[in-house]
Amino acid sequence: MSKILVIEDESAIRRVLVKILSEENDTYVVEEAEDGSRGLDMIKKNDYDLALCDIKMPKMDGVEVLQAARKLKPEIPFIMISGHGDLDTAVNTMRLGAFDYISKPPDLNRLLTTVRNALDRKELVVENTILKKKVSKNYEMVGESKAIGDIKDIIDKVAPTDARVLITGSNGTGKELVAHWIHQKSERSSGPFIEVNCAAIPSELIESELFGHVKGAFTSAVRDRAGKFEAANKGTIFLDEIGDMSLSAQAKVLRALQENKISRVGTDKDIKVDVRVVAATNKDLSKEIAEGRFREDLYHRLAVILIKVPALNDRRDDIPILIEHFAKKIAAEQGTVQKKFSKKAITLLKSYDWTGNIRELRNVVERLIILGNAEVSEDDVKLFASK
Repeated sequence: MSKILVIEDESAIRRVLVKILSEENDTYVVEEAEDGSRGLDMIKKNDYDLALCDIKMPKMDGVEVLQAARKLKPEIPFIMISGHGDLDTAVNTMRLGAFDYISKPPDLNRLLTTVRNALDRKELVVENTILKKKVSKNYEMVGESKAIGDIKDIIDKVAPTDARVLITGSNGTGKELVAHWIHQKSERSSGPFIEVNCAAIPSELIESELFGHVKGAFTSAVRDRAGKFEAANKGTIFLDEIGDMSLSAQAKVLRALQENKISRVGTDKDIKVDVRVVAATNKDLSKEIAEGRFREDLYHRLAVILIKVPALNDRRDDIPILIEHFAKKIAAEQGTVQKKFSKKAITLLKSYDWTGNIRELRNVVERLIILGNAEVSEDDVKLFASK
């Protein structure tokens, strides 16, 4: 159920809006407020998925309501309702954080489309906020090696800027950790962090996933839907495994980087976006460019800053610290006492060839904790983690 608040002092228009929304979708629960002061009070006391707010109202105008609501509950999208003389103000409200505006008298199709788009955006932002709360504790760069120290120094320098970053490295090295750190240390940290695994999305769906689509754009497009770029507005989009992206999608990403505009699949209408792009790949993009599978112009747009994440075999001195980190984390997840690893066990683990990098080490540590003795020994390593 989507809960919508209509804030409008003209009772006739308020009744029309409530009627249109209520009849359009039986999952819309629509409440109304007769002025800005009442509307803000309802926002303070209730949770809403969307607010439609008139600009010119007694007691408190729509701009004041928007600004106050953004401080209280910034996740609520606002659609402003403007009279003919309020159009300049309506445009300015979008700079203050409004999702969009509609003019009086409201056009039915534009109203419903804007409402659906705003609710789609709210859903994506809420999902990302929940995810961000989870990952902020889980995504931690652990290590004291020079290689990790150098990466942290680069992040400290680049994070406060809007420079695009391309992260390279083998699978399992922790490229996503670098992306999260860049976002969390940036001026955009209060905005969304949207992660897209380009390798996991079928090539025929990648454009819709990134840029959204309009109803009827393809067989299963039963309604308009916002894409990941729109969801990442004012935040960061992380394009993981970008080397697997189709050439047609690459062309659209290039345009988004050049013009800060995207268009949904099935329409040529431009949508402005303010997004920082961080990308990652385990592929040699120079080779991909030479073989015609990756656009050279896109590469140069993405690789303003290059960060290479080292393989675990190149930072073996971090292995004892990582073992301690994983053992503590696994104990917390399982609600058990943290197991210790003997010095000989750690020395043996340091000598192994970690082709799967940190991801493989984490799995081996968990296996040893489950199957090993109270203190994980060298024999446990030989028995349960033999390479």
